[in-house]
Amino acid sequence: MSSQIEAGPAVETAGPAPAQGPARSRSRIRKRIEIAAFAGPALLVYVTFVFVPVVLAAYYSFFNWNGIGPLNRFIGIENYTRALSDPVFHNAIKNNFVIVGLSLLIQGPLALAIALLLNRRIRGRGVVRLLIFVPYVLSEVIAGLAWRLILQPHGPFDSLLERLGLEGLRQQWLADPKVALWVVFGVLTWKYLGLAIILLLAGLQGVPDELMEAAAIDGANWWQIQTRVTIPLLGPTIRIWAFLSIIGSLQLFDMVWILTQGGPLNSTHTMASYMVLYGLNRSQVGYGSAVAVILFVISLTVALLYQRFALRRDLAGALTSRTT
Repeated sequence: MSSQIEAGPAVETAGPAPAQGPARSRSRIRKRIEIAAFAGPALLVYVTFVFVPVVLAAYYSFFNWNGIGPLNRFIGIENYTRALSDPVFHNAIKNNFVIVGLSLLIQGPLALAIALLLNRRIRGRGVVRLLIFVPYVLSEVIAGLAWRLILQPHGPFDSLLERLGLEGLRQQWLADPKVALWVVFGVLTWKYLGLAIILLLAGLQGVPDELMEAAAIDGANWWQIQTRVTIPLLGPTIRIWAFLSIIGSLQLFDMVWILTQGGPLNSTHTMASYMVLYGLNRSQVGYGSAVAVILFVISLTVALLYQRFALRRDLAGALTSRTT
C-alpha cells in the first residue's frame, strides 16, 4: 500500500510535462509570425529603397558606364582613384565638414538661446514660434528660388542695405567665391533653425518645474538655473539634434544646387552636388556611383562614431539584455 501511494504522485507530476514542449513551440512560432507581420513591410521597403540601391551603386562604380549602354567596360577602382585625386572633390568634402562645424557652433547655440527665451511666458510667444518654424515647412525649391531673387545684384537685399546707409556692404552674394559659401550657410540657418528650436522646446517640456523652483529657492538666478539645471537635462535632445544636423550637412544637396549649383568656381560644391554635376549630368553614371559610395561610407562612418561616443549613454537605457 505504501509503495502504491508513493508512486501515485510521481505519475501525476510527470503527466503534464510532455505537453509543455508543443505549447512552447507554438508560442514561439506565433511570436515570430507577429514579428514578421509588423517588421516585414518596413524591412521590404528598407531593402528595396536603401540596401538594393547601395549594392547597385557599388556595382556600377567599377564600370565606365553612361547609364544607357551595356555594362561591358570594367575599369576596377579607377573611378574611386579619379574622385579621390580630384581637388574639386576634396574641396567639396571640406565644404561639407565646414557646414557641419558651422551648424554645431552657430545654429546650435542660437537655437538653444531662442528656445530658452520662447520657453518663458512672454506675450506673443505662439506667434513667434509659428514665424520661426514657417521657413522649415517651405519647400527647398521655393525657399532657394526666393533667396536667389533676393540676393541677385541690385535686388531686394542690396536695396535694403542702401536704404539703411550700408551700401558699402553690398557684395556679389552668390557670385563671389569668398562669400558664396557663407551666404549658403546663412540661408541654411534661416531654413533649418526652426526645426532645432522646435526640438529643443519639446525637450524643455520634459524638464520638471520642481527642479527649477528648488534651484530658485536655493538662491540661483535665471542664468544659473538654465546652465546648471535646464541645459544638462536637455543633453539627450541636443545630441539628437546634433546627429540630425551632422548627417543632413554631409548629405546636403538641394539648397546648394538651387542657389549656386556648386559655383562660383566650384567654391560651394558639396559631395552630393559634385556627384550630380560631374557624374549624372555628364552621363558618367559609373563615376557618379563611385562618388555616391564614398559619400555613403563617410556618412556611415560618422554616424557610427557619433553613436559610439556621443549617443552611447542615451542608447544604454534602450538596450535590454536577453533573459531566458
